[in-house]
Amino acid sequence: MPTYVYAVIKPDGSQGEPFEVFQKLSDPALTVHPETGEPVRRLIVPPQVQTQTDKGRFSKGNLERLGLTRYEKRGDGHYEKTAGQGPDAIGAGD
Repeated sequence: MPTYVYAVIKPDGSQGEPFEVFQKLSDPALTVHPETGEPVRRLIVPPQVQTQTDKGRFSKGNLERLGLTRYEKRGDGHYEKTAGQGPDAIGAGD
């Protein structure tokens, strides 16, 4: 289920505290806060992407356990293997 971000609409029309809700795609957008009953609007936010803090999940041990290979860029079009099986290096001319 996707996570949607909503914000409370303050009495002066400004945006209040945002919060997240897991909903089915087929569920209608919320119009009131599920706990307080205050009016809300759905916010458009960018999708979540991997960040440096996610690197632990992609550690060498985890990747190898899952049968995956990780390459890191070492130069223009040249990548060296840092985890998993496969060629030690790959590049644009390979």
